[in-house]
Amino acid sequence: MAAITAAMVKELRDRTGLGMMECKKALVEADGSVDAAIEELRKSSGLKAAKKAGRTAAEGVSLIRVSDDSTVAYILEVNSETDFVARDDNFMNFANEVLDVAFEKGETDVAKLMEGDLEAKREALVQKIGENITVRRIVRVEGPVVGAYVHSNNKIAAVVALSAGDPEVARDIAMHVAAVNPRVGKPEDMPADELEKEKAVIKAQPDMEGKPAEIIEKMMGGRIKKFLAENSLVEQPFVKNPDQTVGQLIKDNGADLASFVRLEVGEGIEKEEVDFAAEVAAAAGTGKS
Repeated sequence: MAAITAAMVKELRDRTGLGMMECKKALVEADGSVDAAIEELRKSSGLKAAKKAGRTAAEGVSLIRVSDDSTVAYILEVNSETDFVARDDNFMNFANEVLDVAFEKGETDVAKLMEGDLEAKREALVQKIGENITVRRIVRVEGPVVGAYVHSNNKIAAVVALSAGDPEVARDIAMHVAAVNPRVGKPEDMPADELEKEKAVIKAQPDMEGKPAEIIEKMMGGRIKKFLAENSLVEQPFVKNPDQTVGQLIKDNGADLASFVRLEVGEGIEKEEVDFAAEVAAAAGTGKS
């Protein structure tokens, strides 16, 4: 049996990013061969990554890449289990590499994008960091003029496409989208089922009770109009100048709204409630009283 030196353990740690004890154990099993230890760890890392794959990853980052001519943008969401990992350089480097490849290949299908090298890198990162990491979604936005905005904590990203005008104006409107989160671009874009839900809520309000049908209808019309104005991008007061609507800003720049996309990290993901005391107790074999 070859002697396992501190230098060997350090080399394996530097090359894999794994913990000292795991590296030492791998070296013992590989009879002191660093290369053989790496090969065995590669075989087992897939299993370890798979074990972590069932854990909820609802933190992470949203990133954007815009073409030099401001006509195409890609938004990417990559998830981790904790915000601490989402701020890790290794995680951010991986997320940016995924975005670079998506942009270069013009790919929005996550499964196709992750085939091969990127998936191997994801599994290696899971092994190194010890958390489940998932590439959740990629969205492409295209238009004559595209502007993008990412909130400083990388949790919210927005892209706006205009029919004409200045990319900086499109970027300002993307900032508004990130901050205000409109449901639709224009009032006529509101889905019929959303309108019906809102009408049901309005009808159930106490001040509607006992009123004649024609009065209810009139009140309903006014409140629906207000609902649409509050939730439609072009009708909202612009965050940088509340005296002007977003629609007026777009019109003043000789343009029309083409589309917008807003991604917020973890939206729609049901977070698992974790009892950390129970986990620690279970790991210690003591159970909870």
